Amino acid sequence: MANEKFRAPRNRTLTLSPEEIQHYTSQLLRLEGAIAPPDLRNKTISQDLFEILDWLPAQFVDLLFIDPPYNLTKSFGTASFRERSRSAYQIWLESWLPPLLKILKPTASVYICGDWRSSAAIQLVAEQYLTIRNCITWEREKGRGAKANWKNCSEQIWFCTVSEQYTFNLEAVKLRRKVIAPYTDATGNPKDWEKTESGNYRLTHPSNLWTDLSIPFWSMPENTEHPTQKPEKLLAKIILASSNLNDWVFDPFLGSGTTSVVAKKTGRNYVGVELDPLHGCLTEKRLAIADQNKAIQGYAEGVFWERNSIQS
Repeated sequence: MANEKFRAPRNRTLTLSPEEIQHYTSQLLRLEGAIAPPDLRNKTISQDLFEILDWLPAQFVDLLFIDPPYNLTKSFGTASFRERSRSAYQIWLESWLPPLLKILKPTASVYICGDWRSSAAIQLVAEQYLTIRNCITWEREKGRGAKANWKNCSEQIWFCTVSEQYTFNLEAVKLRRKVIAPYTDATGNPKDWEKTESGNYRLTHPSNLWTDLSIPFWSMPENTEHPTQKPEKLLAKIILASSNLNDWVFDPFLGSGTTSVVAKKTGRNYVGVELDPLHGCLTEKRLAIADQNKAIQGYAEGVFWERNSIQS
């Protein structure tokens, strides 16, 4: 991942130097047997999920965020995934999801990401072991349009819980939207909105349609070269809604580390599993940066802002 290709002066994509790879590799955790939660706190496990499943402790996680390989042929650094039939993809999901659920507290929530190719299988597997609460659709506006098909610019996230008791912090995830046609009461005062110097805004309840996210790109400080990186803002919505301060957040397909980074920025404990060691190093670099900068693009003053708004 040490890059020598030319980059524009405003390109802020995070990369790793050989010295950083050596430094951050030493911080990655490798399990050799069963381990207790205190020894996992705020760690990046650099191993295959299947290798460590039996060694993970029981009932210590409050929020499980899962962004598995979608049912596509794709490379992820040193690892790759090949597209298969829906039934075969479902069998693959069932090979790791049920045994992974043992790590969850009875009050835990689970979010599982997918696209239109994989969501049917995800639903079939999830509903066997969890209570499905909702399906979030988020706008993934990036890339060129297709010539003989509709442009694919949405993905799904299945919101599930272990039981009827779970965390959902409504006030923490409200969205501040611009008011285009503001209502006023009989005296002319704002009704359910506020007037500011930068415009009129209303705090709205979060829905299962998310159109306020920006995919990380080259001029954003959170951007990496990981092919399927999720926005920090997306993880902030999930973590703030479905966990509390000092809760445990677990990501079994960590990628470039967004889940752990946002958990750290929001005061949660985190554990991530990542097969590719360079992506594990990239996670550790992002975590070190988060020590100095806890900003999350699109989240300010305790609320989420619309994409490309003045405050984002």
